[in-house]
Amino acid sequence: MQSQRERREVRPRAGWTVMGKGVAGPSALEVGKILVLFLCLFPSVSLQCKILKCNSEFWASTSSSGPEEEFCTALRAYNNCVRRTARTCRGDLAYHSAQHGIEDLMSQHNCSKEGPTTQPRARTPAPPPPPQLQPDSQERSDGPEQCHYERSLPRHSSPPNYTHCGFFGDPHLRTFSDDFQTCKVEGAWPLIHNKYLSVQVTNTPVVPGSSATATSKLTIIFKNFQECVDQKMYHAETDELPAAFADGSKNGGDRHGANTLRIVDKVPGQHVEIHARYIGTTIVVRQVGRYLTFAVRMPEEVVNSVEDRDNQDLYLCLHGCPANQRIDFRTFRDRAVEGHGPAKSRTGSQSHGFTYQAAMAKCKERLPVEDLYFQSCVFDLLSSGDINFTMAAYYAFEDVKMLHSNKDKYHIFEKNAFGSNAAPRGSDMFSLVFLNCLAMLLWIECCWVHL
Repeated sequence: MQSQRERREVRPRAGWTVMGKGVAGPSALEVGKILVLFLCLFPSVSLQCKILKCNSEFWASTSSSGPEEEFCTALRAYNNCVRRTARTCRGDLAYHSAQHGIEDLMSQHNCSKEGPTTQPRARTPAPPPPPQLQPDSQERSDGPEQCHYERSLPRHSSPPNYTHCGFFGDPHLRTFSDDFQTCKVEGAWPLIHNKYLSVQVTNTPVVPGSSATATSKLTIIFKNFQECVDQKMYHAETDELPAAFADGSKNGGDRHGANTLRIVDKVPGQHVEIHARYIGTTIVVRQVGRYLTFAVRMPEEVVNSVEDRDNQDLYLCLHGCPANQRIDFRTFRDRAVEGHGPAKSRTGSQSHGFTYQAAMAKCKERLPVEDLYFQSCVFDLLSSGDINFTMAAYYAFEDVKMLHSNKDKYHIFEKNAFGSNAAPRGSDMFSLVFLNCLAMLLWIECCWVHL
Protein backbone atom coordinates (compact mmCIF):
# COMPACT_ATOMS: atom_id res chain seq x y z
CA MET A 1 0.00 0.00 0.00
CA GLN A 2 1.04 3.64 -0.13
CA SER A 3 3.66 4.80 2.32
CA GLN A 4 1.11 7.04 4.03
CA ARG A 5 -0.97 3.98 4.83
CA GLU A 6 1.25 3.06 7.75
CA ARG A 7 -0.57 1.12 10.44
CA ARG A 8 -0.25 -0.06 13.94
CA GLU A 9 -0.21 -3.82 13.94
CA VAL A 10 0.39 -6.61 16.36
CA ARG A 11 3.52 -8.30 15.08
CA PRO A 12 3.52 -12.10 15.16
CA ARG A 13 5.47 -13.45 18.09
CA ALA A 14 7.55 -16.58 18.38
CA GLY A 15 5.31 -19.58 18.55
CA TRP A 16 2.77 -18.61 15.90
CA THR A 17 3.08 -21.71 13.78
CA VAL A 18 1.61 -21.60 10.28
CA MET A 19 1.37 -25.03 8.68
CA GLY A 20 4.64 -26.21 10.12
CA LYS A 21 6.72 -23.05 9.62
CA GLY A 22 6.87 -20.68 12.50
CA VAL A 23 7.51 -17.01 12.31
CA ALA A 24 9.74 -17.46 15.32
CA GLY A 25 13.42 -16.69 15.07
CA PRO A 26 16.05 -19.31 14.22
CA SER A 27 16.48 -20.22 17.91
CA ALA A 28 12.95 -21.65 17.95
CA LEU A 29 13.30 -23.62 14.71
CA GLU A 30 13.92 -27.01 16.29
CA VAL A 31 11.06 -26.54 18.75
CA GLY A 32 8.77 -25.70 15.82
CA LYS A 33 9.80 -28.85 13.97
CA ILE A 34 9.09 -31.03 17.01
CA LEU A 35 5.69 -29.37 17.50
CA VAL A 36 4.70 -29.92 13.87
CA LEU A 37 5.79 -33.56 14.04
CA PHE A 38 3.72 -34.03 17.21
CA LEU A 39 0.63 -32.47 15.61
CA CYS A 40 1.05 -34.67 12.53
CA LEU A 41 1.34 -37.83 14.64
CA PHE A 42 -1.49 -36.86 16.98
CA PRO A 43 -3.87 -34.61 15.02
CA SER A 44 -6.71 -35.22 17.46
CA VAL A 45 -4.89 -33.15 20.08
CA SER A 46 -5.49 -29.95 18.10
CA LEU A 47 -9.21 -30.70 18.00
CA GLN A 48 -9.37 -30.50 21.83
CA CYS A 49 -8.56 -26.78 21.94
CA LYS A 50 -11.00 -24.96 24.23
CA ILE A 51 -9.85 -21.40 23.57
CA LEU A 52 -13.33 -20.27 22.49
CA LYS A 53 -14.64 -21.20 25.94
CA CYS A 54 -12.06 -18.86 27.53
CA ASN A 55 -13.04 -16.08 25.11
CA SER A 56 -16.76 -16.39 25.72
CA GLU A 57 -16.36 -16.55 29.54
CA PHE A 58 -14.28 -13.39 29.57
CA TRP A 59 -16.49 -11.31 27.29
CA ALA A 60 -19.64 -12.50 29.06
CA SER A 61 -18.32 -11.59 32.51
CA THR A 62 -17.13 -8.03 32.08
CA SER A 63 -16.54 -5.17 29.68
CA SER A 64 -13.93 -2.50 29.16
CA SER A 65 -16.47 0.10 30.33
CA GLY A 66 -16.67 -1.41 33.82
CA PRO A 67 -14.49 -0.54 36.85
CA GLU A 68 -10.80 -0.79 35.99
CA GLU A 69 -9.99 -3.07 38.93
CA GLU A 70 -12.77 -5.49 38.01
CA PHE A 71 -11.68 -5.51 34.38
CA CYS A 72 -8.06 -6.29 35.31
CA THR A 73 -9.20 -9.12 37.57
CA ALA A 74 -11.24 -10.61 34.74
CA LEU A 75 -8.33 -10.13 32.35
CA ARG A 76 -5.95 -12.04 34.64
CA ALA A 77 -8.50 -14.85 34.95
CA TYR A 78 -8.77 -14.85 31.15
CA ASN A 79 -4.98 -15.05 30.88
CA ASN A 80 -4.89 -18.05 33.23
CA CYS A 81 -7.61 -19.80 31.20
CA VAL A 82 -5.68 -19.22 27.97
CA ARG A 83 -2.45 -20.49 29.52
CA ARG A 84 -4.21 -23.70 30.57
CA THR A 85 -5.08 -24.36 26.93
CA ALA A 86 -1.47 -23.95 25.75
CA ARG A 87 -0.80 -27.66 25.26
CA THR A 88 -3.83 -28.36 23.06
CA CYS A 89 -4.07 -24.96 21.31
CA ARG A 90 -0.47 -24.27 20.39
CA GLY A 91 -1.06 -24.33 16.61
CA ASP A 92 -4.45 -22.58 16.69
CA LEU A 93 -4.78 -19.04 15.31
CA ALA A 94 -7.51 -18.22 17.83
CA TYR A 95 -5.17 -19.16 20.69
CA HIS A 96 -2.38 -16.90 19.46
CA SER A 97 -4.82 -14.09 18.76
CA ALA A 98 -6.06 -14.34 22.37
CA GLN A 99 -2.48 -14.25 23.67
CA HIS A 100 -1.69 -11.09 21.75
CA GLY A 101 -5.04 -9.51 22.64
CA ILE A 102 -4.46 -10.07 26.37
CA GLU A 103 -1.07 -8.38 26.19
CA ASP A 104 -2.59 -5.38 24.41
CA LEU A 105 -5.48 -5.09 26.88
CA MET A 106 -3.09 -5.40 29.85
CA SER A 107 -1.09 -2.49 28.45
CA GLN A 108 -4.09 -0.34 27.52
CA HIS A 109 -5.69 -0.66 30.98
CA ASN A 110 -2.42 -0.60 32.97
CA CYS A 111 -3.23 -3.99 34.46
CA SER A 112 -0.58 -5.81 36.49
CA LYS A 113 0.03 -9.46 35.76
CA GLU A 114 0.10 -10.03 39.50
CA GLY A 115 -3.10 -9.74 41.48
CA PRO A 116 -6.46 -11.42 42.16
CA THR A 117 -7.66 -13.80 39.47
CA THR A 118 -10.99 -14.89 40.90
CA GLN A 119 -13.19 -16.04 38.06
CA PRO A 120 -15.65 -13.12 37.65
CA ARG A 121 -19.38 -13.71 37.78
CA ALA A 122 -21.40 -12.97 34.68
CA ARG A 123 -22.62 -9.39 34.84
CA THR A 124 -26.05 -8.22 33.84
CA PRO A 125 -25.76 -6.25 30.60
CA ALA A 126 -26.25 -2.54 31.05
CA PRO A 127 -29.39 -1.14 29.43
CA PRO A 128 -28.77 0.35 25.99
CA PRO A 129 -28.21 4.13 25.93
CA PRO A 130 -31.04 6.37 24.73
CA PRO A 131 -31.28 6.57 20.93
CA GLN A 132 -30.26 10.23 20.89
CA LEU A 133 -26.89 9.34 22.40
CA GLN A 134 -26.00 6.84 19.69
CA PRO A 135 -23.23 8.03 17.35
CA ASP A 136 -24.34 8.87 13.85
CA SER A 137 -23.99 5.63 11.88
CA GLN A 138 -23.26 7.39 8.59
CA GLU A 139 -20.47 9.40 10.19
CA ARG A 140 -18.92 6.24 11.65
CA SER A 141 -19.40 4.42 8.35
CA ASP A 142 -17.60 7.06 6.33
CA GLY A 143 -14.63 7.56 8.62
CA PRO A 144 -11.28 8.93 7.44
CA GLU A 145 -10.23 8.72 3.80
CA GLN A 146 -7.58 6.08 4.54
CA CYS A 147 -10.33 3.79 5.80
CA HIS A 148 -11.70 3.45 2.26
CA TYR A 149 -9.33 1.58 -0.02
CA GLU A 150 -10.29 3.14 -3.35
CA ARG A 151 -10.58 6.67 -1.92
CA SER A 152 -7.10 6.40 -0.42
CA LEU A 153 -5.44 5.67 -3.77
CA PRO A 154 -3.65 8.52 -5.56
CA ARG A 155 -5.92 10.66 -7.71
CA HIS A 156 -5.96 9.74 -11.42
CA SER A 157 -4.40 6.34 -10.68
CA SER A 158 -5.76 3.35 -12.57
CA PRO A 159 -8.54 1.36 -10.88
CA PRO A 160 -7.30 -1.47 -8.67
CA ASN A 161 -7.16 -4.98 -10.08
CA TYR A 162 -9.35 -7.26 -7.97
CA THR A 163 -8.55 -10.96 -7.68
CA HIS A 164 -10.43 -13.96 -6.35
CA CYS A 165 -9.58 -17.08 -4.34
CA GLY A 166 -11.97 -19.90 -3.45
CA PHE A 167 -11.68 -23.04 -1.32
CA PHE A 168 -14.47 -25.63 -1.19
CA GLY A 169 -15.41 -29.31 -1.31
CA ASP A 170 -12.89 -32.12 -1.00
CA PRO A 171 -11.05 -29.60 -1.07
CA HIS A 172 -10.63 -27.68 -4.31
CA LEU A 173 -8.62 -24.49 -4.53
CA ARG A 174 -8.88 -21.65 -7.03
CA THR A 175 -5.86 -19.40 -6.51
CA PHE A 176 -5.61 -15.66 -7.02
CA SER A 177 -3.97 -16.40 -10.38
CA ASP A 178 -6.93 -18.62 -11.45
CA ASP A 179 -5.10 -21.94 -11.12
CA PHE A 180 -7.47 -24.73 -10.13
CA GLN A 181 -6.20 -27.56 -7.91
CA THR A 182 -7.56 -30.48 -5.94
CA CYS A 183 -5.60 -31.13 -2.75
CA LYS A 184 -5.26 -33.46 0.23
CA VAL A 185 -4.22 -30.87 2.87
CA GLU A 186 -5.52 -32.60 5.99
CA GLY A 187 -5.14 -30.56 9.18
CA ALA A 188 -4.50 -26.82 9.55
CA TRP A 189 -3.33 -24.85 6.50
CA PRO A 190 -3.04 -21.10 5.78
CA LEU A 191 -4.99 -19.73 2.84
CA ILE A 192 -3.91 -16.09 3.26
CA HIS A 193 -1.16 -14.49 5.35
CA ASN A 194 -0.25 -10.88 4.61
CA LYS A 195 0.13 -7.52 6.35
CA TYR A 196 -3.58 -7.01 6.83
CA LEU A 197 -5.17 -10.36 7.55
CA SER A 198 -4.55 -14.07 8.02
CA VAL A 199 -6.89 -16.92 7.09
CA GLN A 200 -6.41 -20.50 8.25
CA VAL A 201 -8.57 -23.56 7.53
CA THR A 202 -8.64 -26.94 9.23
CA ASN A 203 -9.61 -29.92 7.07
CA THR A 204 -10.80 -33.24 8.50
CA PRO A 205 -11.51 -36.64 6.86
CA VAL A 206 -14.94 -36.89 5.28
CA VAL A 207 -15.08 -40.67 5.68
CA PRO A 208 -13.05 -42.51 8.36
CA GLY A 209 -9.98 -44.12 6.81
CA SER A 210 -10.27 -42.09 3.60
CA SER A 211 -7.93 -39.39 2.32
CA ALA A 212 -10.97 -37.31 1.29
CA THR A 213 -11.06 -34.19 3.49
CA ALA A 214 -13.19 -31.05 3.79
CA THR A 215 -13.06 -27.86 5.84
CA SER A 216 -14.50 -28.09 9.34
CA LYS A 217 -12.88 -24.96 10.88
CA LEU A 218 -12.03 -21.49 9.62
CA THR A 219 -10.23 -18.68 11.43
CA ILE A 220 -9.74 -15.14 10.07
CA ILE A 221 -7.68 -12.48 11.84
CA PHE A 222 -8.00 -8.86 10.73
CA LYS A 223 -4.97 -6.96 12.04
CA ASN A 224 -5.43 -3.49 13.48
CA PHE A 225 -5.06 -0.71 10.96
CA GLN A 226 -4.39 2.96 11.66
CA GLU A 227 -7.48 4.73 13.04
CA CYS A 228 -9.82 2.43 11.12
CA VAL A 229 -10.18 -0.92 12.89
CA ASP A 230 -9.03 -2.83 15.95
CA GLN A 231 -7.66 -6.33 15.61
CA LYS A 232 -10.59 -8.70 15.15
CA MET A 233 -10.88 -12.46 14.96
CA TYR A 234 -13.62 -14.45 13.24
CA HIS A 235 -13.90 -18.17 13.94
CA ALA A 236 -16.36 -20.63 12.39
CA GLU A 237 -16.77 -24.38 12.84
CA THR A 238 -19.17 -27.03 11.61
CA ASP A 239 -22.67 -26.11 12.88
CA GLU A 240 -21.33 -22.84 14.28
CA LEU A 241 -21.29 -20.03 11.72
CA PRO A 242 -21.52 -16.92 13.90
CA ALA A 243 -22.71 -13.55 12.67
CA ALA A 244 -20.18 -11.74 14.88
CA PHE A 245 -16.49 -11.64 15.67
CA ALA A 246 -15.12 -13.67 18.56
CA ASP A 247 -15.59 -10.73 20.96
CA GLY A 248 -19.29 -10.47 20.07
CA SER A 249 -18.94 -7.31 17.97
CA LYS A 250 -20.08 -6.94 14.37
CA ASN A 251 -17.74 -4.18 13.25
CA GLY A 252 -14.13 -3.05 13.56
CA GLY A 253 -14.31 -1.76 17.13
CA ASP A 254 -14.31 1.75 18.60
CA ARG A 255 -12.20 3.60 16.07
CA HIS A 256 -13.62 6.29 13.81
CA GLY A 257 -13.63 4.06 10.72
CA ALA A 258 -14.90 0.97 12.55
CA ASN A 259 -17.77 0.35 10.15
CA THR A 260 -15.38 -0.16 7.27
CA LEU A 261 -15.08 -3.68 8.72
CA ARG A 262 -18.42 -5.36 9.32
CA ILE A 263 -20.17 -8.72 9.27
CA VAL A 264 -23.43 -9.28 7.41
CA ASP A 265 -25.51 -12.36 8.23
CA LYS A 266 -27.05 -13.29 4.87
CA VAL A 267 -28.62 -16.65 5.82
CA PRO A 268 -28.38 -17.47 9.54
CA GLY A 269 -26.16 -20.49 10.10
CA GLN A 270 -25.43 -20.88 6.38
CA HIS A 271 -24.03 -17.74 4.76
CA VAL A 272 -21.98 -14.90 6.25
CA GLU A 273 -20.20 -12.06 4.45
CA ILE A 274 -17.40 -9.92 5.89
CA HIS A 275 -16.79 -6.56 4.24
CA ALA A 276 -13.38 -4.97 4.90
CA ARG A 277 -13.65 -1.76 2.88
CA TYR A 278 -10.45 -0.31 4.32
CA ILE A 279 -8.53 -2.95 2.31
CA GLY A 280 -11.11 -3.34 -0.49
CA THR A 281 -11.84 -6.93 0.52
CA THR A 282 -15.00 -9.04 0.66
CA ILE A 283 -15.07 -12.52 2.22
CA VAL A 284 -17.88 -15.07 1.89
CA VAL A 285 -18.12 -18.00 4.32
CA ARG A 286 -20.78 -20.67 3.93
CA GLN A 287 -21.73 -23.92 5.59
CA VAL A 288 -22.95 -26.46 3.05
CA GLY A 289 -23.91 -29.78 4.61
CA ARG A 290 -21.40 -30.33 7.39
CA TYR A 291 -18.52 -28.42 5.85
CA LEU A 292 -17.42 -24.85 5.22
CA THR A 293 -16.55 -23.02 2.01
CA PHE A 294 -14.47 -19.87 1.65
CA ALA A 295 -14.32 -17.21 -1.08
CA VAL A 296 -12.62 -13.82 -1.18
CA ARG A 297 -12.32 -10.78 -3.46
CA MET A 298 -9.15 -8.79 -2.78
CA PRO A 299 -7.10 -6.11 -4.56
CA GLU A 300 -3.90 -7.40 -6.10
CA GLU A 301 -1.90 -4.90 -4.05
CA VAL A 302 -3.27 -6.36 -0.80
CA VAL A 303 -2.76 -9.92 -2.05
CA ASN A 304 0.96 -9.24 -2.53
CA SER A 305 1.49 -7.27 0.69
CA VAL A 306 3.44 -10.09 2.30
CA GLU A 307 5.62 -9.51 5.34
CA ASP A 308 7.94 -12.51 5.34
CA ARG A 309 8.62 -13.69 1.81
CA ASP A 310 10.58 -16.67 3.14
CA ASN A 311 7.35 -18.15 4.52
CA GLN A 312 4.97 -17.26 1.70
CA ASP A 313 5.29 -20.62 -0.04
CA LEU A 314 2.71 -21.76 2.49
CA TYR A 315 0.14 -19.15 1.40
CA LEU A 316 -2.22 -21.46 -0.55
CA CYS A 317 -4.34 -18.77 -2.22
CA LEU A 318 -1.18 -17.19 -3.62
CA HIS A 319 1.01 -20.19 -4.49
CA GLY A 320 -1.38 -23.14 -4.50
CA CYS A 321 -1.02 -26.42 -2.67
CA PRO A 322 2.43 -28.02 -2.33
CA ALA A 323 3.15 -30.50 -5.12
CA ASN A 324 3.06 -33.47 -2.75
CA GLN A 325 -0.46 -32.46 -1.62
CA ARG A 326 -2.04 -32.19 -5.07
CA ILE A 327 -4.37 -34.79 -6.58
CA ASP A 328 -4.77 -35.35 -10.31
CA PHE A 329 -8.47 -36.10 -10.34
CA ARG A 330 -8.31 -36.86 -14.06
CA THR A 331 -6.64 -40.18 -13.23
CA PHE A 332 -9.32 -40.88 -10.64
CA ARG A 333 -12.03 -39.96 -13.16
CA ASP A 334 -10.52 -42.14 -15.88
CA ARG A 335 -10.57 -45.16 -13.57
CA ALA A 336 -14.23 -44.44 -12.84
CA VAL A 337 -15.07 -44.19 -16.56
CA GLU A 338 -13.26 -47.42 -17.40
CA GLY A 339 -14.83 -49.38 -14.53
CA HIS A 340 -18.38 -50.69 -14.28
CA GLY A 341 -20.71 -49.89 -11.40
CA PRO A 342 -19.59 -47.66 -8.49
CA ALA A 343 -16.07 -46.27 -8.85
CA LYS A 344 -13.21 -46.98 -6.50
CA SER A 345 -12.50 -44.30 -3.91
CA ARG A 346 -9.02 -42.95 -3.23
CA THR A 347 -8.47 -45.67 -0.63
CA GLY A 348 -9.28 -48.39 -3.14
CA SER A 349 -12.65 -49.29 -1.59
CA GLN A 350 -15.97 -48.97 -3.35
CA SER A 351 -17.23 -45.39 -3.51
CA HIS A 352 -20.49 -44.59 -1.81
CA GLY A 353 -23.15 -45.59 -4.30
CA PHE A 354 -22.44 -43.25 -7.23
CA THR A 355 -21.42 -44.51 -10.62
CA TYR A 356 -19.60 -42.04 -12.84
CA GLN A 357 -22.73 -41.60 -14.96
CA ALA A 358 -24.94 -41.05 -11.90
CA ALA A 359 -22.51 -38.50 -10.45
CA MET A 360 -22.42 -36.62 -13.75
CA ALA A 361 -26.20 -36.55 -13.95
CA LYS A 362 -26.53 -35.22 -10.38
CA CYS A 363 -23.91 -32.47 -10.90
CA LYS A 364 -25.47 -31.50 -14.24
CA GLU A 365 -28.63 -30.47 -12.39
CA ARG A 366 -26.82 -27.50 -10.81
CA LEU A 367 -23.75 -27.04 -13.02
CA PRO A 368 -24.75 -27.34 -16.69
CA VAL A 369 -21.33 -26.24 -18.01
CA GLU A 370 -18.76 -29.03 -17.82
CA ASP A 371 -15.97 -26.86 -16.43
CA LEU A 372 -13.76 -27.68 -13.45
CA TYR A 373 -16.50 -26.79 -10.97
CA PHE A 374 -18.60 -29.49 -12.61
CA GLN A 375 -15.65 -31.90 -12.63
CA SER A 376 -14.91 -31.22 -8.95
CA CYS A 377 -18.55 -31.96 -8.11
CA VAL A 378 -18.31 -35.32 -9.88
CA PHE A 379 -15.01 -36.07 -8.14
CA ASP A 380 -16.45 -35.29 -4.70
CA LEU A 381 -19.53 -37.47 -5.21
CA LEU A 382 -17.37 -40.40 -6.31
CA SER A 383 -14.83 -40.01 -3.51
CA SER A 384 -17.22 -39.30 -0.64
CA GLY A 385 -20.80 -40.06 -1.65
CA ASP A 386 -21.93 -36.89 0.17
CA ILE A 387 -24.67 -35.29 -1.93
CA ASN A 388 -24.05 -31.92 -0.24
CA PHE A 389 -20.82 -31.51 -2.21
CA THR A 390 -23.02 -30.85 -5.24
CA MET A 391 -24.25 -27.67 -3.58
CA ALA A 392 -20.74 -26.79 -2.37
CA ALA A 393 -19.51 -26.69 -5.98
CA TYR A 394 -22.63 -24.79 -7.06
CA TYR A 395 -22.22 -22.09 -4.39
CA ALA A 396 -18.48 -21.87 -5.07
CA PHE A 397 -19.28 -20.96 -8.66
CA GLU A 398 -21.99 -18.52 -7.55
CA ASP A 399 -19.36 -16.81 -5.39
CA VAL A 400 -17.06 -16.59 -8.42
CA LYS A 401 -19.79 -14.73 -10.32
CA MET A 402 -20.24 -12.36 -7.38
CA LEU A 403 -16.56 -11.76 -6.57
CA HIS A 404 -14.45 -12.25 -9.70
CA SER A 405 -13.75 -9.03 -11.61
CA ASN A 406 -13.47 -10.67 -15.06
CA LYS A 407 -16.58 -12.46 -16.30
CA ASP A 408 -14.56 -14.07 -19.09
CA LYS A 409 -12.70 -16.04 -16.44
CA TYR A 410 -15.68 -17.34 -14.47
CA HIS A 411 -15.33 -20.80 -16.00
CA ILE A 412 -12.05 -22.70 -15.90
CA PHE A 413 -11.66 -25.68 -18.19
CA GLU A 414 -9.30 -28.58 -17.92
CA LYS A 415 -7.09 -27.56 -20.84
CA ASN A 416 -6.09 -24.26 -19.19
CA ALA A 417 -6.29 -25.11 -15.50
CA PHE A 418 -2.91 -26.62 -14.82
CA GLY A 419 -0.56 -24.91 -17.27
CA SER A 420 2.21 -27.05 -18.73
CA ASN A 421 1.51 -29.85 -16.28
CA ALA A 422 -1.92 -30.43 -17.79
CA ALA A 423 -1.06 -30.86 -21.43
CA PRO A 424 -3.21 -33.49 -23.13
CA ARG A 425 -1.88 -37.02 -22.88
CA GLY A 426 -1.54 -37.21 -26.68
CA SER A 427 0.91 -34.31 -26.63
CA ASP A 428 2.86 -35.91 -23.80
CA MET A 429 3.12 -39.16 -25.75
CA PHE A 430 4.23 -37.32 -28.89
CA SER A 431 6.94 -35.49 -26.93
CA LEU A 432 8.16 -38.76 -25.43
CA VAL A 433 8.36 -40.48 -28.81
CA PHE A 434 10.13 -37.45 -30.30
CA LEU A 435 12.74 -37.42 -27.55
CA ASN A 436 13.31 -41.17 -27.87
CA CYS A 437 13.80 -40.83 -31.65
CA LEU A 438 16.22 -37.95 -31.11
CA ALA A 439 18.21 -39.96 -28.60
CA MET A 440 18.34 -42.91 -31.00
CA LEU A 441 19.60 -40.70 -33.87
CA LEU A 442 22.33 -39.24 -31.67
CA TRP A 443 23.39 -42.74 -30.59
CA ILE A 444 23.55 -43.93 -34.21
CA GLU A 445 25.56 -40.85 -35.21
CA CYS A 446 27.97 -41.48 -32.32
CA CYS A 447 28.45 -45.09 -33.38
CA TRP A 448 29.00 -44.04 -37.01
CA VAL A 449 31.74 -41.54 -36.03
CA HIS A 450 33.58 -44.20 -34.04
CA LEU A 451 33.43 -46.61 -36.95
